[in-house]
Amino acid sequence: MKTKFKITSFILASLILICSIQTKASNSNTKTDPEKDKILVYILRNILTRSHFVVKDMNDDFSEYVFNEFINGLDPNKRYFTQKDIEDFSQYKYDIDNQLLNEDMSFYNLVYERFTSKIKNAKSYYGDLLAQPFNFNKKETIDVDYEKIPFAKNENILIEYWRKQLKLSTLIRIQNKIEKQDAKALTDKKFKKKKFKELEREARLEVLKNMDDLYIRIEELEHEDWFSTFLNSVVGAFDPHTTYMAPSIKEKFDQDMSGKLEGIGARLQKKGIYTHVFELVSGGPAWKQGELEAGDIILEVAQGRKKPLDIVGMRLDDAIKFIKGKKGTEVRLTVKKKLDGSTKIISIIRDVVELEETFVKSSIVEKDGKKYGIIDLPKFYINFNEANYRDSAKDMEKEIERLKKEGVAGLIVDLRNNGGGSLKTAIEISGLFINQGPVVQIKYRGENPIVKKDIDPKIQWDGAVVVLVNEFSASASEIFAAAMQDYKRAVIIGGNQTYGKGTVQSVLPINQFTKYDKNLGALKMTIQKFYRINGGSTQIEGVYSDIAIPSRYSYMKFGERDLEGALIWDKVKQADYMQSNSYQNFSEVIYNSKQRIATDSKFKLINEYAKWLKENQDDTSYSLNYKMFSAENNANEKSAEKFKSVFDYKSDLNFTSPEYERALFKNDTTLADKRLAWHENLAKDVYVFEALNVLSELKLNPTNEIVKH
Repeated sequence: MKTKFKITSFILASLILICSIQTKASNSNTKTDPEKDKILVYILRNILTRSHFVVKDMNDDFSEYVFNEFINGLDPNKRYFTQKDIEDFSQYKYDIDNQLLNEDMSFYNLVYERFTSKIKNAKSYYGDLLAQPFNFNKKETIDVDYEKIPFAKNENILIEYWRKQLKLSTLIRIQNKIEKQDAKALTDKKFKKKKFKELEREARLEVLKNMDDLYIRIEELEHEDWFSTFLNSVVGAFDPHTTYMAPSIKEKFDQDMSGKLEGIGARLQKKGIYTHVFELVSGGPAWKQGELEAGDIILEVAQGRKKPLDIVGMRLDDAIKFIKGKKGTEVRLTVKKKLDGSTKIISIIRDVVELEETFVKSSIVEKDGKKYGIIDLPKFYINFNEANYRDSAKDMEKEIERLKKEGVAGLIVDLRNNGGGSLKTAIEISGLFINQGPVVQIKYRGENPIVKKDIDPKIQWDGAVVVLVNEFSASASEIFAAAMQDYKRAVIIGGNQTYGKGTVQSVLPINQFTKYDKNLGALKMTIQKFYRINGGSTQIEGVYSDIAIPSRYSYMKFGERDLEGALIWDKVKQADYMQSNSYQNFSEVIYNSKQRIATDSKFKLINEYAKWLKENQDDTSYSLNYKMFSAENNANEKSAEKFKSVFDYKSDLNFTSPEYERALFKNDTTLADKRLAWHENLAKDVYVFEALNVLSELKLNPTNEIVKH
């Protein structure tokens, strides 16, 4: 079914700067802290204007950008503010720059106070609208491209916006229910279909529940969350990748980059007022202890022998703070069991939890009598605070060594959906495939580029390499792919071009600039641009594949080039590097692959599908008349019929884990199941199959001559 309805979420290195504001935190129990807000604005303003890669004047244009971004960030679907509100806010439209220079929060306070009152009104809007059936015989439409829609002229039109959005949500659910009923009736002759009126009522109640759940989450948000939205409107005026991270977001960022946390090893989610166990992390403390299960509800949390704390109704982030803790400490969870509803106290000793899906993994496949390895690198991870902890470069080196012992003849490095990470590990991983030499150039504002080199003469892998990318391969992925391409060390295959993020960010803890005694979070700021060793930037352009393969994303807009305020493409002087001459038949292999792709019916269908998706993305209007909506839906499904098998593919290849990993499966059946699922997906992956075709055709040059650039 056609589902383009936009669902907007409301949950929204070393610099030295002497900060003159050294105010102690207030002892007030209120959730707002004006002094803290002013300190944040002061410090962020000074860091950005002094050290961001871009020199940006805080002028009327800057002010207008912040004005629009903050209002649209709070109300992207035009559900809260009217044109009257915007007029009231507009008194500050060209004065925000001056306010920021004086730590004046007048604009923010006006918008925030108006917004919080609008949030309270909204509950009555959707409650009243969903209390009565919608008229699905009325001929009317809705356009869900909210960027084009003006703010409502008055409250009555605002409620009309609400009515149409809720009606569409209800209509989509009704259509789903009818489709399920029709399918059920085909297989069960005794099945009795419900009438439209009953289905409509069920759908409205489901929408009401979803809205109630949403507003529970919204009401849990605090001043800090909304002020973070404002601060990100300010810092985002410098470039799209400069962001303010509140303390909780900074903690999640560190966890994401390192791939580890200290706690019980359970993923939690909020459902209504309860904290549910969504999933256990394989090998984590809860998984090893064995009593906690997915679906259980955590009611109370006790630290060791202390009195339990009731977490029912508590916001999820706060509940997680009590459940997490240092390695070796005990937490006792009072849990309502999913299976029988019984209540049980479960004691778990916290430990370091490794998030296995973050880390490098590999598989082995045999093709035409030869073994090949595929290494999946989900991100360029590192732990900035723990030098001896695992990082992606060390893990890649180890994984390559293991595959060499298995006798593989070539490697695929899979960087699809890898959004980047550590610049340091990108350079080190590049060094595993080349002799010592330049890998990337980086440039601070107003300075000449610095050539970053691999200084280790050792080559961990000197065999054939194919790098698999897509439109979501970004940043550090592009550094590695560009280096492999410039050295002619690997064939780059995948989407037409990678994401195009050619900037480097540094994460700066804000408390280092002040004596203020509360956690102020961090600023992730663009401090450099990076350039290929051939001199060109990957900014905007990304890395163009040697072999471009059609994908569902081929015609979509989502790359760096589509971001407002993205830095421009430019180039610097080429670095002095020696291009490897690894292959006898590099150009021939690329030509053969392009010919296969051009004549392959599967890739032709994928290309047609990508065009169809683009057409659907551009069509943002829906009928709210049931018969017309249903007709549109049926027509859309009919046109989609030809694409049902677009990604149906099954090779006859058998993917297996390396020997070291197979030994782990005896004690970790969860890991075994995850790897089995991954291997089955690899066998169904037409992109992996073509990458293997390319890899198997590459012939190494025995002389491996060096060509100077």
